[in-house]
Parts: sequence; C-alpha cells; structure tokens
Amino acid sequence: MSPEVNNSTGFRLNGKSVAVTGGASGIGEAIARRFAVHGANVYIVDISSERAASVAKSIHDAGGAAWPVRCDVSSMEDVQSAFQELFARGRLEILVNCAGVSHIANLEDTTEEDFDRIFRVNVKGVYNCMRACIGHMKERGGGTILNMASIAASAGIADRFAYSMSKGAVLSMTLSVAKDYLGHRIRCNCISPARVHTPFVDQFIRNKYPGREKEMFEALSKAQPVGRMANPAEVAALALFLCSDEAAMITGSDYPIDGGFFNLRG
Repeated sequence: MSPEVNNSTGFRLNGKSVAVTGGASGIGEAIARRFAVHGANVYIVDISSERAASVAKSIHDAGGAAWPVRCDVSSMEDVQSAFQELFARGRLEILVNCAGVSHIANLEDTTEEDFDRIFRVNVKGVYNCMRACIGHMKERGGGTILNMASIAASAGIADRFAYSMSKGAVLSMTLSVAKDYLGHRIRCNCISPARVHTPFVDQFIRNKYPGREKEMFEALSKAQPVGRMANPAEVAALALFLCSDEAAMITGSDYPIDGGFFNLRG
C-alpha cells in the first residue's frame, strides 16, 4: 500500500495478474473485461470451462490478456490445484471473488439442502480462495482482495434468508482479513450491490412471471430509488478503482452500489 500515487495513471493495472472467480458471466465477466482493458493479465476462474474459454478468447481477440481456469470454488481441493497452477506462472497480485449463487426463499421455505448449497458456494468458496492466496501474497510483499457482498448483508430483504446469511458472512470475512493482514500490505474490501441487471434477473422474471416480463422488470427496477437496476459495467468500474493503486489507502471497507436503496428507501 504505497503512499506514493501517480494521479495520471487512470486506474491502470498494467502487468498485474488478477484472478476473477465467477469470471465467465455476469458481474465477474464485466470485471474481467474491464481489468483486461486497463492492462491486467486476467485469469477467468469459473466452474464452466467452456464459458471461461469463450470469455478469455473474446478478451484476447480484443487485444487483452486472459486465460481460462476451470475451478469449483466450493471444493478446497479444486481451489488449491487451480491456484497452485496460477502461482507457478508468477505472482498473483489481485483476487476478486465474484463466484456465487442466488436463492429466493424465507426461512421456512429454505431446505437444508438449499442452505448448504448457498453456504458451500457463497461462503466457503470465498474462504477457500482467500485462504489459497493469502500465503502467496504474504510471501510476495502484499496484494489486494476484493469480495462481492450485497446490500442483503446489511439490509433486511424479503425472501432472501440463505442468500443474506451468505453475504453477511462475506462482509464479516472481509473485515477480518483486512484487520489481520494490514501488516502484510494486503488490502481487503468488498462491494455490496443492490439489484444488478444480469442474465439471472431476466431468467428469474421469465420463470416466475411468464407473460408479464416487461411489467415485472419495471417494478423490480423501480424498487431502487434511482428507478433502475445497476448494470455490471458500473460494478466493474468501482471494482477497478478499489483494486488500483489509487485506492491504496482503502481497506476494510464495504462499498454499496445500490442506487440509494439502503439510505433513501421510504
């Protein structure tokens, strides 16, 4: 965390190696693409080798540097194997934890299987990847970790029992890691989006409200004070700043990107 920052760098990540979990779709893909445009060498870490390869090729074709890495973040064995492969290629400066799954239900409608699945991916997945990287970053004099939390970590949201649990854990883990590794020059922050327009939202609306897609899309959009959902590129822009040298003074912080949802409701 250098105190010397060149204000003309424009959030460049030139030559830095970045692992983005869940990097083959949604917010993770947007972050991978934005980081590559700004000079990073990006590893697309995803459970789908096909989608990861497709995104990596698209980035390469656009003049960026990206490589696919197949990994199930809920498996410590998978994670250790994948990240050891990355470490063998050189230093990994930045880890962005975007891999996650959603779930819509209250406590009574959340089965044990549902709860365990959400925990394995959203909580253990973040733990697995941070634990795999933290020793590597310590040995190499520092690094940056960015986790994807949610406003559900801090605000009561209907029918998001297990999802809220998982994102609350991500927020708490972020603060703990930031505190414990200050002396090792490792920064750790998280972003808490409200509703973001991803393919998941479109699929949810199609499945639950067939024939009413436009109406429900507008209703969900207007649930946020600004009157629309965020788009993944907006989250990626914030992620770029937080992982750049310009954010060297920022650690242990949770950044909402919610169109006023948390503070301006009602």
